[in-house]
Amino acid sequence: MNRIYFDNAATTSLDPRVLETMMPYLTEKFGNPSSIYSYGRETRMAVEQARKSIAKILNAHPAEIFFTSCGTESSNTAILSAVRDLGCKNIITSAIEHHAVSHIVEYLGNAGKAKVNLVKLLPDGHIDLEDLERLLAAAEGKTLVTLMHANNEIGNMLDIQAVGNLCKLHDAIFHSDTVQTVGHFPFDLRNTPVHFITGSAHKFHGPKGVGILYINENIRIKPFIHGGAQERNMRAGTENIYGIVGLSKALELATIEFEESSEFIRSLKYYMHGALKKNISGVTFNGDVFGRSLYTVLSASFPKSEKSEMLLFNLDINNICASGGSACTSGADQGSHVIRAINNDADQATVRFSFCKHNTMAEIDTVVAKLKEFV
Repeated sequence: MNRIYFDNAATTSLDPRVLETMMPYLTEKFGNPSSIYSYGRETRMAVEQARKSIAKILNAHPAEIFFTSCGTESSNTAILSAVRDLGCKNIITSAIEHHAVSHIVEYLGNAGKAKVNLVKLLPDGHIDLEDLERLLAAAEGKTLVTLMHANNEIGNMLDIQAVGNLCKLHDAIFHSDTVQTVGHFPFDLRNTPVHFITGSAHKFHGPKGVGILYINENIRIKPFIHGGAQERNMRAGTENIYGIVGLSKALELATIEFEESSEFIRSLKYYMHGALKKNISGVTFNGDVFGRSLYTVLSASFPKSEKSEMLLFNLDINNICASGGSACTSGADQGSHVIRAINNDADQATVRFSFCKHNTMAEIDTVVAKLKEFV
C-alpha cells in the first residue's frame, strides 16, 4: 500500500521545481557570499535577489526581511529582543501557542525578565479580544503581545488586523508566529500593524533549515547570534544560500498557485469532515472548522476505546501519517497543550489531519475506511 501523508502542517515535501532552483548552489555556485571575488558576488546576488522577491510578495521592504534557520529561531529572536532591546516588561500570550513561542516566554518569565499574562480563550479556541484589551489596559510599562496567526493543531486563525490595532492603541510591540500562514495566504505587511512575523520554508514545499524574520523598519534590535556582519549585522554566520534560494522559489510558486491550491485543499478538508461525520458516530471537531480557520488543517476527536487508544500507531502500521493531539498524558505521549486548553476531555483521542496540493479524495476515503475499523 502506498503511503498516505496527512501531516503537511508538520512539514511538506520539497517541490521538484524548488530543488531544481537550489541545485546550482549545491554544486558549482559554492562561493562564500562575504567574499569579494566573482564566485562570492554571484551567491551574494542570489541572496539579495531572494530577499527582494520575498519582500515584494509580502509587500514589505527588502531591508525588513532577515534570513534565519527556521521559524523557531525567528520567534526566539523577536521575543528575546523585544524584552532585551525594546524595553518590554510584560508579555501577553496564549495557552495555545507553538512551543517555539511558549518555551522562550516561559524562560523569560522564570528568569524574572518579564511578567507573563495569558489571554483568555473563547470556547471555540479563538482569542478573547475583550480580555486582550483588558490586559493591555492594565499593564504597567511596555508590553509585548505574542499571538500566533494560525494555530498549527486546530487551525484557528487570529484577526491579525484587530490585534495589531489594539497593540497600536496601547503602544505595545506585536509579534505573530505566522509559520502556518506565510506561503498559504497573501500578506500585505505595509498595511498590517505588526512588528515581527516569521516564516519557515518547509511548510510550503521549500527546504528545511531556512526561515525568515520580518522586522518592521521602525524598530531597532540587536543581533541574537554574534560573530559576523551577515544579514546587515543582524545575524552572524555564513548564509544558507541554497536554502534561501529554495525558500524564495517556494514562496513564489505558492503565491502564483494560491487560488487554485487553496480552493482544492479546502475542498479536501470539507470532504474529510463530511466523510468522518457520516461514517463514525461520536466524532467531534476542534476549533472553528468552517469559520476563521486554516484550509489545510482538520482536528478530529474520536471516542476513546481499546482500539482508538492506539489510533496513531494503527494508522502508522497502515502507512497513514497523521499527528496526535489528545488532552491525556499517557506514557511518553505528553498529550497536547492545545487540546487540553480548549477541550479537556480525556475520553477522546484526537488526530490532526493536514493536507496539501498532492493529496486526493481517494486517500481520504481510504483513511476514513481504516478509521472506521479502529474506532
